[in-house]
Amino acid sequence: MSGANLGGRFTFPGTSLTVHRLGYGAMQLAGPGVFGPPKDPDAAVAVLREAVAAGVDHIDTSDFYGPHVTNQIIRKALHPYPDGLVIVTKVSAKRGEDASWLPALSPEELTQAVHDNLRNLGLDVLDVVNFRSMYGIEEPGEGTIEPYVSVLADLRRKGLIRHIGLSNVTATQVEEASRIAPVVCVQNMYNLAHRRHDEALIDDLAAKGIAYVPFFPLGGFKPLQSSLLSDIATRLGATPMQVALAWLLHRSPNILLIPGTSSVVHLRENLAAAQLTLSPEVLAGLDAIADAKAA
Repeated sequence: MSGANLGGRFTFPGTSLTVHRLGYGAMQLAGPGVFGPPKDPDAAVAVLREAVAAGVDHIDTSDFYGPHVTNQIIRKALHPYPDGLVIVTKVSAKRGEDASWLPALSPEELTQAVHDNLRNLGLDVLDVVNFRSMYGIEEPGEGTIEPYVSVLADLRRKGLIRHIGLSNVTATQVEEASRIAPVVCVQNMYNLAHRRHDEALIDDLAAKGIAYVPFFPLGGFKPLQSSLLSDIATRLGATPMQVALAWLLHRSPNILLIPGTSSVVHLRENLAAAQLTLSPEVLAGLDAIADAKAA
């Protein structure tokens, strides 16, 4: 597969960073529960190399995956990094010894997280760092993020970060952060069946040229299941997950996808989703999945 088949290209606003719309999320390269090393480190390396060979130039990660595991695997697999590869990471959490997810929001913790990402990725500067709000788990909660984004803005001025993004945030928080520093992307939970909260936000970001990057595009820890989705996929000669990814690419031109997998076979299936064309009738049928779920 060539990079030309990966959903077209998108340039992060106010930057020189241009990527294919279908990228790769590295979370699943860590062990079970995103904790510890994978059972097969060589397979994890192979997935990353296959992704880049296929044209993927946008990799999403975090140093709290593992912790440290995915970034170390990315470095082993791809360093020195090819020209044009954009690595986006996120901060604001740490892992407990029991694999728990804990807030790490003090200026010292946020600064240390940036340095941890730099060290484990083998970089001098990070392309994009997302601040991940901890007011909610899978869905955002309201609350100020000004103190935390201000820390990242200071690190940006010091040359450790090129650009700032946000994760798990509300429209109000996007506006708040934008008054502190330019926001180039927003990463929230959004997929075919879970989309009632961010419809207006996606359109607003698109009007501003800001990327929207849905996490759990295939449902995450609870994979998408729908007889209607399965029926449509069968008619198209595709898998349900390919149809779900294709729907997201059709939803808005500012949506960038980062489906994750630890399997080369699954990776190839995900990337092939960009070649699916969905008719207006198919799109209407897929819209009914969310309508039924909300009823």
